[in-house]
Amino acid sequence: MANSTNTGSKTRKRLLATAASVALAGAIGLGAVASGTVPVMAEAVRVEGVQAPSFADVVEQVTPAVVSVRVQAKVEPVSDRGDGNFSFDMPGFEDLPRDHPLYRFFRDFRGDRDWRNDGGQRGERFDRRERRERARPVSQGSGFFISEDGFLVTNNHVVEGGSTFTVVMDDGEELDARLVGTDPRTDLAVLKVEEARKFTYVSFADDEKVRVGDWVVAVGNPFGLGGTVTAGIVSARGRDIGAGPYDDFIQIDAAVNRGNSGGPAFNLSGQVVGINTAIFSPSGGNVGIAFAIPASTAQDVVTSLMESGAVLRGWLGVQIQPVTPEIAESIGMENGKGALVSDAQADGPARDAGIQAGDVITAVNDREVASPRELARIVANYAPDTKVDVTLWRGGSQQQVSVELGKLPGEDQLASREAAPAPSSNNTTLEDFGLTVTRAEEGDGLVVTDVEAGSAAADRGIQAGDVIVSVNSMAVSNSDDVAKAVAEAEGAGRKAVLVQISRDEGNRFVALPITSG
Repeated sequence: MANSTNTGSKTRKRLLATAASVALAGAIGLGAVASGTVPVMAEAVRVEGVQAPSFADVVEQVTPAVVSVRVQAKVEPVSDRGDGNFSFDMPGFEDLPRDHPLYRFFRDFRGDRDWRNDGGQRGERFDRRERRERARPVSQGSGFFISEDGFLVTNNHVVEGGSTFTVVMDDGEELDARLVGTDPRTDLAVLKVEEARKFTYVSFADDEKVRVGDWVVAVGNPFGLGGTVTAGIVSARGRDIGAGPYDDFIQIDAAVNRGNSGGPAFNLSGQVVGINTAIFSPSGGNVGIAFAIPASTAQDVVTSLMESGAVLRGWLGVQIQPVTPEIAESIGMENGKGALVSDAQADGPARDAGIQAGDVITAVNDREVASPRELARIVANYAPDTKVDVTLWRGGSQQQVSVELGKLPGEDQLASREAAPAPSSNNTTLEDFGLTVTRAEEGDGLVVTDVEAGSAAADRGIQAGDVIVSVNSMAVSNSDDVAKAVAEAEGAGRKAVLVQISRDEGNRFVALPITSG
């Protein structure tokens, strides 16, 4: 019995001890909650390693050099006669009482600003000072400083038509600028801010080192929002988008929108690799295809504009077209590189040097010419009166002539040819080519009177009214001349003949196959 009593006593002690422990633990837990102490837990996930590159350092350095360009033009109101007075020729108008409703109506209509309800003492005056030259917004774009004394670059299409120019700095400060010069052919312009301070400026990169896939950072003023930064890569080089004779754009995929025009695209060293000037956008918004003027082109043009306010380019005086594989075959060239001369202008340096239609220009001063557009760029880089050595392909062999370049004339000064004569009778059929021709009534050549549908001539764009001037550089005036030229080409093992076509005061060449006949 005693043992039983002892055992019960021990059991009760253990239960009391357990309850005390639970109570103590509960007290500690409540104390932790009450004191705000959080139990120690495992750390959140954090990846240590190579992080994505940031453009912040580049942007911080170059942003002060990038500006917004606001352009305005002064316009004369339609009703302005130029004498500062407004004439309202309504009979009896001035005889109306000043408080007459019609007087107030026509007074407001014509815009009297100084009228007061003072018995008409000032109602006779019409102040037009504010209407004489009222500035209206024309455009808004971007630009960037290229010198510490205030020269800056933008696009010609940004400043075109403007009379006053305002530069908005990165911090919002507005400064007046003057137009130094423009070059519509490359869509570039230079402005100058006349301020006694040193501006933060940027330099041009060597764009020959720019590779497809390189990072670029575009900074500009899209939609007038002010300094905006976007990034992307160089998508392509040497793009021709039909904007002008010297197209050689860098294509980038950084977001560029309206207002970015004239703004720079930087490399990761903070140098300008291109000037944003155009976008491809079926919808009007950014689709990731933007075009920038290469730094090398911009630097040459900008330097000329800063020095003289204009760009003087060399002029060769030729009309040119690409050398297609068929054309290369017809004249015995191994490749299609070069620029085919379709016409040497009568007053141009090329004709004076002996260059003629049918020649293929393959090099200038030993610099290879790969295409007509490249020839235009090469020649334009030389100053007028510069003598250059031009390499030609003529008559199955290379020749070289020396040409003294002229000054590139304006569009209205370019030489033109007389219109092709109208078709006449006495038609001759050149069945092998699908052509019906007749002798020209005036001058040499054969007038095309009909083109067979689906023929080689039709496939190459020859049409009725065209004049065949020559075949393989041989002048033709009848079908026998054509037959002779074709026979010589066949004897030389060629598969096509080069036909010179005159149309709408211009020349072009097409290659017609001779194997099907």
